[in-house]
Amino acid sequence: MGFPADDWPDGPPIGGSGSRAEAPTVVLGSPGGGRLLPGQASGEAAAPGWTGEQWQRAYQQVRLTGRAYVWLNLVEQRLRALLDELLRPVYAPAHGADWVTAAAGPVGEEWVRRAAAVREVSRRKGYLLDPADDDPLVFLTLPQLRELMVQHWPCFEPYLDDRREIELALDELEVARHVVSRNRSLSATVLAQTERAAARVLGLLDGRSATAAAPPADIIEELVAGRFADVAAVHADRVRLQRDLPVEDLLEGARRLDAIGIGLGMLCQNFTGKRLVRLASEGCRARLLFLNPASSAVRRRERELGLGRGELSRSIEMNIMHVRRVRARLRDPGGFEIRVFDETPRFTAYLVEGARVPGSRRRTGDLGVVQPYLRRARGIESPALVLRAVAGGGEDGEPGLLDVYREEFEGVWADSRPIN
Repeated sequence: MGFPADDWPDGPPIGGSGSRAEAPTVVLGSPGGGRLLPGQASGEAAAPGWTGEQWQRAYQQVRLTGRAYVWLNLVEQRLRALLDELLRPVYAPAHGADWVTAAAGPVGEEWVRRAAAVREVSRRKGYLLDPADDDPLVFLTLPQLRELMVQHWPCFEPYLDDRREIELALDELEVARHVVSRNRSLSATVLAQTERAAARVLGLLDGRSATAAAPPADIIEELVAGRFADVAAVHADRVRLQRDLPVEDLLEGARRLDAIGIGLGMLCQNFTGKRLVRLASEGCRARLLFLNPASSAVRRRERELGLGRGELSRSIEMNIMHVRRVRARLRDPGGFEIRVFDETPRFTAYLVEGARVPGSRRRTGDLGVVQPYLRRARGIESPALVLRAVAGGGEDGEPGLLDVYREEFEGVWADSRPIN
């Protein structure tokens, strides 16, 4: 839309006289310029839109930024609670509700005044939905909370080990904090640095060493667990699964392994016999269920995959021999059971108790990897689901998917035959 020459703030646009007839027409569209939609008149403006690739990029940024926000939020809450616990008893008796102002002193007078102004606006506009948030500490930023801790380090020194290490870790969080607070793009590298630094800070604030600090579970994953049963991840095939969750990470420190499948290739071909022996010697009890290589179901599967007669059965026999050799080397062979079943195979599953949370060193209750068998696709090409146990079951108290597959495993195990 054009404006008369006298109405332009800085005079008419370059190349135009300023009259309505000669004023330029701006058409909104893609960043490339003024494209017209099909059937659109030349004078109409096209609504700005994103391509599928732009939406995917935006979703990826939301995922990265959301994870970073969770970590930053945890650090801020922990530091705020620690300040409240150690500084309020010192200043509140003499200064009452203004104890934060007194603790900040002349150095922090300006930012405390700004925080107080934000607090007052929040009160007036009804933004304080929780009475517990009507507290001066709630309106201080992470750098300001850090400054309070540094100023009063003698109060924290008896409880925290290394001030310098805490400050360095908080410095690492500043990049992500600025990015998240302004909704800018966050890279996977910065996110990984943020998670490591936040985990270190949380451990140090709890009085533990940085190396012993175990990061919490993925809070976002737990929040949406009820909506998606207990599906923690979905991978298009086993290659992508093992890139994100290698077998050694899945089984590291596991207390129990129940596995069912045609040949259990993910275990037998990607985990050495020495590692299996060590896993069993560390107390992991295993129950392995193979499809009987002599059953008619094997031949049907060979026809589905276009394999020659006996190819699949020989592969299963090799994997069974591999785990039998492992069992023969154990002091307690009874903790390493091997059986075969004769039913039509419907899925392969690795159900682990005491598995490690993907992306961290923390242990969780149960973790499972499940793949369905597709008619024309090998196991390595089938989609893979990573399942995590949900406390209290799934939505509405119903069993999660991990419980469903565990029940299926137990049913097949009860009808299977042991291998001596």
